[in-house]
Parts: sequence; structure tokens; C-alpha cells
Amino acid sequence: MADRPHVALIVETSIHYGRQILQGITRYLRSHQPWSVFLEQRELWSSPPPWLRNWRGDGVICRKTSPQLARMLAKAKIPLVDLSDQGPPMGAPRIESDHHAMGVTAADHLLERGFTRFAYCGFSEQAWAVGRRQGFMARLAERGLPPCEIWESPWTGPGAHPWEREQAQISRWLTSLSRPVGVMACNDMRGQHVLDACQRVGLAVPEDVAVVGVDDDTVLCNLCHPPLSSVASNAQRIGYESAALLEALMAGGRPQTKPMLVAPLGVMTRQSSDVLAIDDPVVAATVRFIRERACEGCGMKDVLRHAPLSRSLLERRFRQYLGRSPQAEIRAVQLKRVRELLSESDLPLEKIAALAGYTHPEYMCVVFKRETGQTPGQFRAAVKPKRKGTAD
Repeated sequence: MADRPHVALIVETSIHYGRQILQGITRYLRSHQPWSVFLEQRELWSSPPPWLRNWRGDGVICRKTSPQLARMLAKAKIPLVDLSDQGPPMGAPRIESDHHAMGVTAADHLLERGFTRFAYCGFSEQAWAVGRRQGFMARLAERGLPPCEIWESPWTGPGAHPWEREQAQISRWLTSLSRPVGVMACNDMRGQHVLDACQRVGLAVPEDVAVVGVDDDTVLCNLCHPPLSSVASNAQRIGYESAALLEALMAGGRPQTKPMLVAPLGVMTRQSSDVLAIDDPVVAATVRFIRERACEGCGMKDVLRHAPLSRSLLERRFRQYLGRSPQAEIRAVQLKRVRELLSESDLPLEKIAALAGYTHPEYMCVVFKRETGQTPGQFRAAVKPKRKGTAD
């Protein structure tokens, strides 16, 4: 029997994101050649073990990659897959979350709830946080909205503030904002900071301040009061793809030249953003009706029976508050459900169509391709690692 490849996994086990990456690697190894794996309990900020400098293993997957480590492994001809999300690529193939897309997803989530005022709370000098902020602001700019209010401070290092001082500053910032306001936090930890500050100064969540974080760390999100909505990364896919890439490199394959960006799965909605910030009570009630009934197959006739307005007046008010028609809102709710089912299940398209309110799966596929630029099969392949022996 051939020796198993010796692989070092320099991935943090202390936070949800790193553990999800490790789960993705595990999924890959269950259906492929097993490895002899080095893995230790570690923090995100921990440096790689010193012995790695003289190691003569077969491959490394690393979240704490430095230029020195990349050069050292390249000199030793040990394949490296870089999962760092700080700074530019370091000469090794890289896979990371699409942080810009995460910001766009958070903005869309708050826009769907009718917010017209926005703010962002993040950590300064963190490349991943900057990418998320830029995506958030870019989406708002696309909608013709003014730049959002921003609060940033250092996460670690000598510039980081003590907890009570930080919370007092965030509290003052929040009270200075015009409300209601939709706030994106750069990650779930920052989201918890914002929600704690809201409690301190008596701001109602989500009525005054709606908050959405990033990473969907379920323990942290549910520890928050109220529970925190969050953009779910696809860290398991990052882990799976990193293992597949390292396997190819160890077999002599050529490294990819451009970083692979993995899109988020969507927003896991919890109480912190479960609100409609629409001043018009008829529009708010109609939006709520659509979001509750669209996946049961309701159409415009059902909507018009529910709303005490003519179709033309209702459409004008929808465009005023949401920037789209009631029919477009029905379509958006149904497509969101289709994306969720494609991402989270192995259900056939016929069942997905029925659960999303479509009578015919063929029509669902046509609408999905028109709105997303992908077929349902292409979308599912992109968000879920392809299993051995499965068809497109």
C-alpha cells in the first residue's frame, strides 16, 4: 500500500469559519485518498509551528500564510494552498470568500426590508473587512443612495480599545444616526458589539436599528439579543476546494494563477433584521403578504384581492418604496427560496419548483436563468462541492 501523503492543516479551530473549512476538507477526504494529517487546536492569530520551516511533508493548507512561509515552502517544493484573506496573494494558489459579494448580499438584505438609511460597523486595517465594506457601499451606490455612515476601529494590536470604551463609542455613534437605519457589521463579533450597544442606549432592534453580520456563527448569532441575522459564508466549499486543489498539486498539477473567490450562500434571517422599514402601511402589509404566500403559488390576482388599491397605484407605491413592482417582489421571493433549496438540499428540480411556488419546473428554470445568468444545475454546482459520481 502506498504511503499516505503527509499534510499539515494550519487552520484555526477556535472560530466557526475555520471549523467549517475543516469540515469541507473532511468531506473531500471521505471520498478520496486519505491523508496523514497534522492538525492542532489553534487560534486564528497563532503563527505556524516553528518545525514547519524544516518539514519535508507533501503539502500544506494554511490560513495564516506569510510571504516568508510561502517562499520557504516553494524552495522546499512543498505544495501550498493559501486560505489567507489578508493582503495580496503570496505566490501560492489562494482560495477565499468573496468578501465584496458578502457586502452586496448584506446590502440587498436590508434594501429588501425597505431601509433607505444605512451604516457600516467594522474593523480597520483588515483586508477582508474592507472588502465587505466596499461591496456594501457599492450596492448602495448602484441604487443611487448616498454613502453610508461608517464606524471602524482596530480589532487587535496596540490600537485596539478596551471593551467598555469601545462599546461606549459605538453607542454614541449609533445614537447619532438617523433612524430607522440598517447596519451591516463586518462579522458576527462586530454584530454582537452593535446589538450590545443598542441595548445600552435603549435603541429598539430591529425597529430603530436592524443589524446583519457575516459568517453565520450560529452559537454567537443566537447568543446575541435579539438573535443576529448573518450572511452565511460557504467556508465548507472553501475547505473542499482547497483539499481538491492540494491533491492535484501533490500529483504534479500546475497551480492556478488567480485567486478562487467563493460566493456566500445568502442571509440567515433572525430577529435582528426581521422587519419592514416602510412608512406606507398598505405597502408594508402587501410586502408581508407576498413574502408569506409567494412560495405557496400566489400571483398578482391574489395580491390585488388582499391590497385595497388599484394595480397601477399599488405598483407606483411599490416602486417608490422598494424600487420594483409587486410582480418582481413575488419573483424575488420565489427565486430566493429556489437558491436556498439548491444550496441546502439534494432535492430534484420538480420538488424545488413546487416548494418555491412554481407550477412547472421548466418555467422555474427559465426564470432562474434569466434572472441569475445560470441554470439551476450550474448554480448548485457552484455552491455545493461536486460529489464523485454525480452528474451536472
